[in-house]
Amino acid sequence: MTFRSDINYFSTELITMTPNVADILIEALPYIRRFYGMTIVIKYGGHAMVDEQLKEDFARDITLLKFVGLNPVVVHGGGPQINLVLDQMGIRSKFVRGMRLTDEATMDVVEMVLGGKVNKEIVAQINRQGGKAVGLSGKDGGLISAKKLHIIYQEDMDKPPEIIDPGMVGDVTKINPDIINTMTVKGFIPIIAPVGVGDSGETYNINADIVASRIAIALSAGRLVFLTDVDGVLDLEGDLISSIDTEKISKMVEDKAISGGMIPKIECALRALNNNVKKAHIINGCKRHALLLELFTDKGIGTEVTT
Repeated sequence: MTFRSDINYFSTELITMTPNVADILIEALPYIRRFYGMTIVIKYGGHAMVDEQLKEDFARDITLLKFVGLNPVVVHGGGPQINLVLDQMGIRSKFVRGMRLTDEATMDVVEMVLGGKVNKEIVAQINRQGGKAVGLSGKDGGLISAKKLHIIYQEDMDKPPEIIDPGMVGDVTKINPDIINTMTVKGFIPIIAPVGVGDSGETYNINADIVASRIAIALSAGRLVFLTDVDGVLDLEGDLISSIDTEKISKMVEDKAISGGMIPKIECALRALNNNVKKAHIINGCKRHALLLELFTDKGIGTEVTT
């Protein structure tokens, strides 16, 4: 009797839910068809990487993308996790333009946390959802070649800019996508830690937004998606802009509507778009299933960046 009652309950729930679920699937169908076989590069960072529910949602979303015929490639950050370990070791971090100044001791921690703990945790989460994820760093297969980055910083416009040596912080000189392509063809999902190698074998910490952008270019990706802690690009009134192009971006930067940490993301998006990546998206990874909602619904939930 209990069993029959449970069946009736779930049948009622299914009947109630089915129209909504069907509408969602029907809305998603043309996007799934359009994106089939397309490479999607996702920069995974922010609060979505520390909240347990959001981590599980992200793993499911990436697995679903692979199963419906897309080729997701994930480039992850790990700032909060790095900060935690550095704090435990009594090492204080300093940032310039969103980049961590990195001495050798800090670089050891960065590589350990990014290439070890964080990367392998993401891989394990996706594999638990039925995906086939493989962890990589820029050192694997000569994936990311790098050079030392010097930051030009101007806090006061009345004074000349400073050239800051950030230590073991690098910029991408070359992406060798062979290992990614090999993994993708065999059905694997590459999960990439943003660590690069210099000409003399030195290790560099590289901003994950930059790495995601350059990998998207090397793969001629159809989409580049940045997961952040904000809804996307906002206007001066704080309202979300659902779509923005190069001309409007220049005006908003000039008006200081785009400022702070959003500027590097916009710069990375524009660089990708100017090098054969079709579209970029900036979305709020704090919203559950943000990736699916942005890619597979008519309205999306973030900002689409176009040329």
